[in-house]
Amino acid sequence: MDGRGVSRGAEVMNTAIAPMYQWNTIGWVKIERQVFKLQKRIYRAAKRGDHRQVRRLQKLLLRSRAAKLLAVRNVTQDNQGQQTPGVDGVANLTPQERLDLVKHLHLEGNASPVRRVYIPKPGTTEQRPLGIPTMADRAKQALVKHVLEPAWEAQFEPNSYGFRPGRSTWDAIGAIYVQINQKPKWVLDADIAKCFDRINHEALLRKLDAPPTLSRQITAWLKVGLLDKGAWFPTEAGTPQGGPASPLLANVALHGLEEAITRAFPGRGSPAVVRYADDLIVLHPKREVIARCQTLLAEQLHGMGLELKPSKTRITHTLQVEEGEAGFDFLGFNIRQYPTKSKRGYKTIIKPSREAMARHQRQIGAVVRRHRMDAQGRLIEALNPVIRGWSHYFSTVCSHETFEQMDEQLRQQLRSWIRSRHPNKTLKWGYQKYWRCEDGQWDFRPRARGKRLGFHTETPIQRHVKVQGRRSPYDGDELYWGRRRAHHPGVSRRVARLLKRQDGRCTSCGYAFKAGDVLEVDHLIPRKQGGRDASTNWQLLHRYCHVEKTARERRRCA
Repeated sequence: MDGRGVSRGAEVMNTAIAPMYQWNTIGWVKIERQVFKLQKRIYRAAKRGDHRQVRRLQKLLLRSRAAKLLAVRNVTQDNQGQQTPGVDGVANLTPQERLDLVKHLHLEGNASPVRRVYIPKPGTTEQRPLGIPTMADRAKQALVKHVLEPAWEAQFEPNSYGFRPGRSTWDAIGAIYVQINQKPKWVLDADIAKCFDRINHEALLRKLDAPPTLSRQITAWLKVGLLDKGAWFPTEAGTPQGGPASPLLANVALHGLEEAITRAFPGRGSPAVVRYADDLIVLHPKREVIARCQTLLAEQLHGMGLELKPSKTRITHTLQVEEGEAGFDFLGFNIRQYPTKSKRGYKTIIKPSREAMARHQRQIGAVVRRHRMDAQGRLIEALNPVIRGWSHYFSTVCSHETFEQMDEQLRQQLRSWIRSRHPNKTLKWGYQKYWRCEDGQWDFRPRARGKRLGFHTETPIQRHVKVQGRRSPYDGDELYWGRRRAHHPGVSRRVARLLKRQDGRCTSCGYAFKAGDVLEVDHLIPRKQGGRDASTNWQLLHRYCHVEKTARERRRCA
């Protein structure tokens, strides 16, 4: 395609969207298709090494009104942090303000400082620093991510799983299992010290090799500085966590570690590398090879201004060690091999780590104490998402015994909750008041047949199939990614059933669900109009399709 062809494409793309004047009347299906079509072309051009075509298509996508509309929707409606303001205090935007933001969404090479906030770091007393950009900068970052991500998805290493579309922690655990199931191995359990805060800006920009417009804008975001408790601080290094583009930039900075080790150890006996964001695992049967890999990784990271954290980097073995315990913890899972009398001589078992179990117990205890004087229904509403989320996360490994342990401790906490509310009553009286026996099963639920408390053991154990090689959602294989979505561990059973029933497509727009889409369960007949809350009255929609359907129903009722 020549330059004139690209220009004509941009005119057609923008003309198709020009008549839109109200946010609630935008045809998001057409927007999604136009953007995704260009992203697939960028991905395929990058796959075949056509750098010139990649640049032309990126320019076309960057100028398109469809990509700008989608970027604004991502940060103002789809993102869970949409109500978190930056230094300008802007959070929720009205429909007209969103359209104004689209109109003025241009990459001019400037940026506003990010607002520093702190969130608790799981398992420690430390605080994780986040940098919250302004809403306008967030929209620009989302636009830049739409442009850059397809090209980098064609280049990223096959065993990189963190903050990438269509990939998850379960894929990383599956990759480790594949590597050690047939043979015990030595492990380099590495952790990069303050990765997001220490990335060298110049080295990152050279590696990114973005077009000049994008390079100037990214430089502005990296160098703009941050506001912490009213004081301004320069940012000489790092990519502040909190913006849409930060995970992509971090992945670009760490790209190449697996390839460097493969080049140093060519052939079938090359060490296996599994990376999830800044957590890194290297596996090999020989300890001396693992030691050399540690030195090689330190040299590679030094060029990006990073280093391994000594306190969290260690060499161990999956089956036997002279000191301490065999195995290692990774992403909340404990991965270890146990000696057996079988022909193989060992068994690989992956289960929740002790730290993850203790953290979950503390979280449940905090919820129970916080609702000590609340009604039983309020306690159940607060506990169910915590239990369900933790159980689903560990539902792909050997967790049944762990779930039984967690349920027993949960019952003890519920008994303590009853005793604190009724210190002068017997435990038998408390069971009669708060527990119901139906079909031979005791449920913790109110008398009026309200919601019941779900226990850990109710979550079925289902093995997860690792994503294939370098596959990416931008390859356009809807059948493959639709099937993976229906069997994803993070998808609830209700959503999984609806995905299968609807063949992975939205019933409103008919467009296939993609990785990263926000899905919502909708009632075919609204509850206010007498519709039942039953599976026959459910359908799965894109969030934007759900919003449009709700708006149409309100207009009809008005």
